[in-house]
Amino acid sequence: LGFANPVARSVGAAAAGKKKTAKSRAGAGFGKGKSGSKKDPVAARRIKTRVKRRKLLTEKEFPTDPRKAVPAHIPRPSYADDGIPKERPPLLPIIEVKSAKDIEQMRKSGRIAREVLDCAVRAVRPGISTEELDDIVHKETIARGAYPSPLNYNGFPKSVCTSINEVICHGIPDRNTLLKEGDILNIDVTVFFEGFHGDCSEMAFVGEVDEDARRLVQVTYDCWQEAIKICKPGVRYSEIGGVIEDYVTERGFDTSRQFIGHGIGRAFHTIPNVFHHHNNQNEGVMKPGHTFTIEPMIAEGSCKGGLWPDGWTATTDDGSRSAQFEHTFLITEDGIEALTAKLPTSPVQPWEKPLAEAKEAEV
Repeated sequence: LGFANPVARSVGAAAAGKKKTAKSRAGAGFGKGKSGSKKDPVAARRIKTRVKRRKLLTEKEFPTDPRKAVPAHIPRPSYADDGIPKERPPLLPIIEVKSAKDIEQMRKSGRIAREVLDCAVRAVRPGISTEELDDIVHKETIARGAYPSPLNYNGFPKSVCTSINEVICHGIPDRNTLLKEGDILNIDVTVFFEGFHGDCSEMAFVGEVDEDARRLVQVTYDCWQEAIKICKPGVRYSEIGGVIEDYVTERGFDTSRQFIGHGIGRAFHTIPNVFHHHNNQNEGVMKPGHTFTIEPMIAEGSCKGGLWPDGWTATTDDGSRSAQFEHTFLITEDGIEALTAKLPTSPVQPWEKPLAEAKEAEV
């Protein structure tokens, strides 16, 4: 679950009461002037349609079901009842070093988060509602003895975030939003298990999608992987964003400055702040035992966004599509470990299939 950038002029300001008006820039060149440019009127019309859809949805009241119950025997995070996280940031900007016991617990929460996310991704198909995906995530989370971390976090009403097409992040599931052929969807799952959170997200294609969508999702995945490669003890957290921004801008895409990755553990969001763009923020240096997320949000047009009236759903102002991937990571003695890594049974992206097939052949 992305955290609002505390430094940039962000949609966090809108959440504090500043209303934003979406402005369509449907003629802007997306993907190095291919999608959405004057040379591609079909793509331009598609983008205008998405902008129109966004405006219609913004004006529409989307009913949500009552908050789902969590069995009493399942341990809850500090905000479960009143929506207010009780954990306080450190008095000094010192990143917590997890103990061996803490790390083992985070591996458990990370494994559960991955299993639940896989269940939701497998269910994606044209015609399913985002509320049905929320039902799946909620059921599978509590079946594993965990609490769905988004539920009532600062008042968030659901157990998962479902972000379709132009939604950058924090889309709220509801029964009126049905997935359509050609949509792209981010599913963001976080669970709280035995005192620790595990956070991850994955992109899913709904049926057959156009080539621009495939390219956006793969570039988002690839920039994420490039950022992961530099992570090891001694690397400054501020270096992550430059790797991501350089990779995506060279390919005609834009990275969000409004939402960031974050430290994670007993608290859902804590230090360090992990920016996905060039920055000179002093967020510290990676050390063994640090746990955090990297979750770049990349758009085919401009990643500048605004909030819907629900106070959560963040969308691109120009209607361009956005994609995101996320893991919870641990810095080890000699590198980095994804605590929410895919399992042998996990759904894979199209470009991951040859690798998965090769591994199966070895077995």
